[in-house]
Amino acid sequence: MSKSNLSAMVRTLRYEAAGIMSIELVPAPGRSTPFPAFTPGAHIDLHLPSGLVRSYSLVNAPGEANRYVLGILADPKSLGGSRFIHDNFRVGMTLDISEPRNHFALDETAEHTVLVAGGIGVTPILCMYRRLRALGRHVKLMYCARTAPQAAFVDELEALGGDITYHFDDQHDGKPASLAAFLSGQPAGTHAYCCGPGVMLDAFEAACADAGIANVHIERFAAAPDAPPPATSEGYVVTLAKSGKEIAVPAGATLLDTLLAAGIDAEHSCMEGVCGACETRVLDGCPDHRDSVLSASERAGNKVMMICVSGCKGGRLTLDL
Repeated sequence: MSKSNLSAMVRTLRYEAAGIMSIELVPAPGRSTPFPAFTPGAHIDLHLPSGLVRSYSLVNAPGEANRYVLGILADPKSLGGSRFIHDNFRVGMTLDISEPRNHFALDETAEHTVLVAGGIGVTPILCMYRRLRALGRHVKLMYCARTAPQAAFVDELEALGGDITYHFDDQHDGKPASLAAFLSGQPAGTHAYCCGPGVMLDAFEAACADAGIANVHIERFAAAPDAPPPATSEGYVVTLAKSGKEIAVPAGATLLDTLLAAGIDAEHSCMEGVCGACETRVLDGCPDHRDSVLSASERAGNKVMMICVSGCKGGRLTLDL
């Protein structure tokens, strides 16, 4: 749930590839101000009429404050999000969306950037590529998909030009791309970004380590399969600094569920620790980080936590709520 929803209208729906359509959102009639600006790698939440909230990356160029464009795959394993969108969205309908958030931010000052996209993971990567090409930065991109008909936004990539490598598994006897070969030999200081299936992200991180690339950035669509469960085995007490309330989180319960049950208006969305909507400042105590958003250094700093999945390593936490 977002504390600062925006009202949006669907202006266009467009077929982009097999199972993928783009959705162009504009401010709903009666909204006098443009949408908030966003940066490459950002996403927004869609508050669906079904009651679900789902996060999707922004595809269009940053600076286009009059519209947001998303690319959405009709996931065969959908639990009611992407399938609902494909089946029920119509031009002219209105819905609530969140303001943009970005936990996959692009370093626009990097001398050299490498981008890797897998399937629908091309959405934030395309936005990044647009920006770097506009800035005249040195960037190379690999776009992987199972088949060419399943690759979205290829025309837009081609129009941008530059160093783009395509890999379609069916054209290589079903074999995935060699990320190790693509990432080897990169200049010192290279920043590498990847968005795609979990298996690809794991291979990407391993290939970056082998290539000596230290500046590695990934975005997951779902929690890592080996992520620990969100609930903790022992209870603890949370102090809410703004209200002074103390709330006991019982063993086996999540922090977010406990806060919501206590009537605390805590912002949230995915409930899986991947979207960043529930990021909350930690004022005291040691969080038990279980999200897929924060970097290793951010976790070590213990300044923020994702309250939907993370807990407490000690007996007490103090949050900026």
